[in-house]
Amino acid sequence: MVSLSEAREAPAQQLWDEINSVHAGMLGLEGLHAHMQPMAPHADPKTNTIWFFAKTNTDLVNQLKSGSRAHFCVVGKNHDYHACLSGTLEQRKEYSKIDEYWNSVVAAWYEHGKEDPELTMLAMHVDDADIWASTDSTLKFGWEIAKANISEHKTPDVGVRQHLAFA
Repeated sequence: MVSLSEAREAPAQQLWDEINSVHAGMLGLEGLHAHMQPMAPHADPKTNTIWFFAKTNTDLVNQLKSGSRAHFCVVGKNHDYHACLSGTLEQRKEYSKIDEYWNSVVAAWYEHGKEDPELTMLAMHVDDADIWASTDSTLKFGWEIAKANISEHKTPDVGVRQHLAFA
């Protein structure tokens, strides 16, 4: 269950915690008219970076150019948290990050392990995000919907929306 008070008081910390708690989100490059694709995130909040394992022969990697911008969208595991992040995306075969984030799930995708010639890393340097945290209370949700339907100028208050900017 997502904390609405945390969404109000510590939204950046909550964002990084949510990213680290999901198995995958949707990553895509801006301006290419290509579909986003599921990718497993590895968040580094100290540097506002999300790391992804990728293969060098994929469309996403092949479409990357210097200064490419990307979006990464996350839905929390309880479906009460949503976030859309944007920033620059670059290919970086960072061996320290490969070692840090390597696990049995990642290993299943690379026949030659950490030395696989197709293995690379993508680093998304997050500069901007919007988050939405919503109540998981069906009673509160129902009450807010009922109030909105009987009041001419009332919209439901079922959560928190925050905009975050990162340096």
